Amino acid sequence: MIQVSGRPFQLPTSWNLDDTEKMIFQSLEDAPSLYSYPSSRGLYFEIKFRKNIIDSAREMKASEAIFSSFLRARCNPQYWEKTNAGGFLLKPNVNPADAILDIYQNGALYAFECATACVIVLYHALIKSMGKTFFNSYFQNLYLYSWHTDDDLKIHTFYGDHFLPGDIIYFNNPDFSPTTPWFRGVNAVVLGNDQFFGHGFAIKNADEFIETLNRKRKPDSETSAYLTNLVTRPVFSQLGNQAGRFTQPIRHRVIHHNRNSLCRAHYLIYLRQYLNQ
Repeated sequence: MIQVSGRPFQLPTSWNLDDTEKMIFQSLEDAPSLYSYPSSRGLYFEIKFRKNIIDSAREMKASEAIFSSFLRARCNPQYWEKTNAGGFLLKPNVNPADAILDIYQNGALYAFECATACVIVLYHALIKSMGKTFFNSYFQNLYLYSWHTDDDLKIHTFYGDHFLPGDIIYFNNPDFSPTTPWFRGVNAVVLGNDQFFGHGFAIKNADEFIETLNRKRKPDSETSAYLTNLVTRPVFSQLGNQAGRFTQPIRHRVIHHNRNSLCRAHYLIYLRQYLNQ
């Protein structure tokens, strides 16, 4: 259910939403949880941002960038330096937005795993939503590795009873084969209408994701892969309020875990363990 300024919200015809945006609005309206906004501007921003996430996921599928382990990751050396851990470090004097856009424009030069892919999708959608000037001001020291992000991206991971178009969810494969550990699971962008994009999996429905993962289990396994209730999404309200307020970027510590296709909840566990040492 949607509320704006504490009241039920009626979609204005002046918004002129396209089909994807209408689907997002209806998903918010039909959700079992309340989605409350102080003004219609915040709701409009979220709908547009979610639509850009969906578009960025579809564009990644068409980009010719391929799935790979950290060991075999590759990037365009004009924009990125590949680290020994398989991450991509932004080169000096390179505009961050140009480097992200290059992944889509020259995808054949890139290979990375699915958690990294999701972060790239979110960065790409942020450029679409807030512009290159904003992005270049906030994200000057990009490092792409698994679920590591610049703090200014502002994303939230939780266990929920539903997900929405533009969210990122996780298919878990508890009995993945040790010979193909990158099939421990897959992070996937929710496109709507039971369609998901997972880097290396293309666009499939939930049953097709599970079927693909089940083919990568231990030979004697009787435990099926499954769609978890883990949800990752941008904190849309905070991102929308950041526009025009440029501050010194904050950098999170990087946890080089070398576990491909890790869900963000497990990445955050590694981060907390490191900080508590």
